[in-house]
Amino acid sequence: MSATILIVPGLHGAPPEHWLSWLEHELAGSQRVEQDDWNEPVLAHWAGRVKRAIDRAAGPVWIVAHGFGCLAALLAACDRTDRVAGALLVAPANPERYSADGLITEGEDGRPRHPSVSGLLPQVPPGFTTLLVAHDRDPDLRLISASQWAERWGSRLVLSSALGDIDPARHAGPWPQCLRLFRLMHHAQRDLPLGSLAEDTEPAPRRHGWLAKLRRQSRATL
Repeated sequence: MSATILIVPGLHGAPPEHWLSWLEHELAGSQRVEQDDWNEPVLAHWAGRVKRAIDRAAGPVWIVAHGFGCLAALLAACDRTDRVAGALLVAPANPERYSADGLITEGEDGRPRHPSVSGLLPQVPPGFTTLLVAHDRDPDLRLISASQWAERWGSRLVLSSALGDIDPARHAGPWPQCLRLFRLMHHAQRDLPLGSLAEDTEPAPRRHGWLAKLRRQSRATL
């Protein structure tokens, strides 16, 4: 059965000159996940869009995500581990900058008005293969933080310097090294069964999934 590759851009989307748009055109079977508002990073809304795209997809699902899209994609995919074969997470956004309702703002006392989404993200490996590409000079998510998230998610950490020494947040145009990395991951995992090989129980009811937890938190902060 043919696979579906979901392309999940980050904050402000991916214009035609963006490397993610180029990658989308290079990968057969790719589909972009659209958001209602690319400038409003509300994690529950974004993850809900990704989750619906996974449900509609034909065959095994692969994900290529960037920036804030990485957080939404991983959250959604963790509720659909029986459908997702792997995810390439490129320059994930720093979860500490976002609350459940969007970018964190400060109150009059200088403190954040709402807690970050860090505690609402998966803290353990999701049950499918993930690669995390980080830039060693990323001012948003520093390398030490990227390494910590990669360890929690069981991701193989790849420095962008190994893929042409570019900054994924600013790079425009073709990025053949990233395309090759995705194809290597896809080739290595395509014949494995979906889901965690260690699972011996039925998945938790969907209302108790990661996205449901996030939505409850979002309502609590309103």
